[in-house]
Amino acid sequence: MTTIQWFPGHMAKALRQVKENLKLVDIVLELVDARLPESSRNPQLKELLANKPSILVLTKMDLADPKQTTGWLKYYEEMGQPAVAVNSTQGSLKVIEKKIKEVLADKLAAKEAKGIMNQRIRVMCIGIPNVGKSTLLNHLVKKNVAQVGNKPGVTKSQQWLKAGSSLQLLDTPGILWPKFEDPLVGKKLALTGAIKDTLYNKDDVALYALEHFNDTNPQALMERYKLTQANLDDTTVELLLELTRKMGFKDDYDRASERLIFEIRRGKLGRYTLDFVPVSAAEVKND
Repeated sequence: MTTIQWFPGHMAKALRQVKENLKLVDIVLELVDARLPESSRNPQLKELLANKPSILVLTKMDLADPKQTTGWLKYYEEMGQPAVAVNSTQGSLKVIEKKIKEVLADKLAAKEAKGIMNQRIRVMCIGIPNVGKSTLLNHLVKKNVAQVGNKPGVTKSQQWLKAGSSLQLLDTPGILWPKFEDPLVGKKLALTGAIKDTLYNKDDVALYALEHFNDTNPQALMERYKLTQANLDDTTVELLLELTRKMGFKDDYDRASERLIFEIRRGKLGRYTLDFVPVSAAEVKND
């Protein structure tokens, strides 16, 4: 099994720029994928935001298990981390704008007391590649000003954008971190499209995906690929080989792995969440 990793030079540069520009903004929107809220959080960015007001924005909520998303929002609330979940193409501006004003209520009130009115709130948007940042920004500003792609690494520079009547947004490139301490994180990021598809073995990620769906939603596998319970009771490797035959690829399991990954991304197996909500936020705080 190969180690999944991706940290091109422009990400290192972008991380330095984030550090420099933090002093210019009032608050940060840290975008994460609702399907893997913790695995899609860059620990380096999380550390940078320790002393800065921030809101965790769970994007792609329409692709995630709604019960898990509700659980994650409750968990972050218990942890003292403001968070919202959004569908990046519907109604996000009001949700995000309301949350920003709620988090910055004291600061905004202090400005009003000094006679400073209607000043735009400067907001930095950060996150890993392919988390839906550009799609969300285009929706917020109601223009196609941020380049969008269905692959990671599309945004390579930073730009300021006006949103609504009160926000000024700083877009930044997607930034990963140099080393995934947990190999499982790399598989989750690869499965959801945060890592270039040329940088990992498709069968490794497909085997992880089959294991996950077999544990959490076996019915989706059986219905989509005409599998039986006996198939699901086999080893994961045997299951992948059977799936390859069902797809008509004979013994070309690499091709079958690629199809499985892309069909999961397109929602063919339904909504899913790869990160499970901790049982108790209190337990995490006490670790």
